[in-house]
Amino acid sequence: MAKRRKVGNPMALGVLSAVAFRQMHPYEMAAALKGWGKERDLQIKWGSLYTVVGNLAKHGLIAEVESVRAGKRPERTVYRITEAGRAELIDWTRELLSTAEPESPRFRSGLSVLPVLSPDEVVTLLQQRLEAVGRAIEAATTTLAEEQVPRLFLIEVEYDRAMLRAEASWMRSLLDELESGTLPGQDDWRRFHETGTAPDEIIQLAEDAMRKT
Repeated sequence: MAKRRKVGNPMALGVLSAVAFRQMHPYEMAAALKGWGKERDLQIKWGSLYTVVGNLAKHGLIAEVESVRAGKRPERTVYRITEAGRAELIDWTRELLSTAEPESPRFRSGLSVLPVLSPDEVVTLLQQRLEAVGRAIEAATTTLAEEQVPRLFLIEVEYDRAMLRAEASWMRSLLDELESGTLPGQDDWRRFHETGTAPDEIIQLAEDAMRKT
């Protein structure tokens, strides 16, 4: 089970990873994370950067070093990571890499209520999604080929591509069953959309559950 973090915003993880390299002011933190391509991975919302930095400082995970001014630019506060912040960064990263947690992507939610649509419409929609996933795979492949960032900093893109390829393979298999009519229960599913009458076994499952409440 995921630990409750003092600052649980994913951006906090990015900030800690940035200042672990050297002390920075928030503008430099944002530039570093963009340079590493981390806005793709850490749900970064740049408008909340200063709030996250303030919360990290409040909880002693980073600390002010000095305030600097360059020319007519506004004064900027430079931060360093603290020992508590380094420990939090390491512990958080270990948890993320080692803990298998159930995830509920929107696609999974749609699959869970898939029968409310007709088989033919589902085929059309899955074909649309498969095309979109194909474009995402191509984009990830391009990123891996063209980015100047060392591979070590693109491992998450490799993971994304692997997951997308697995999803595409699974969707092709499901589409094959749907288009050939070999998916178990597909006849009853189609009949439901033609007549409005759900299969008896589905109705029975719901009624049995309701009687137990």
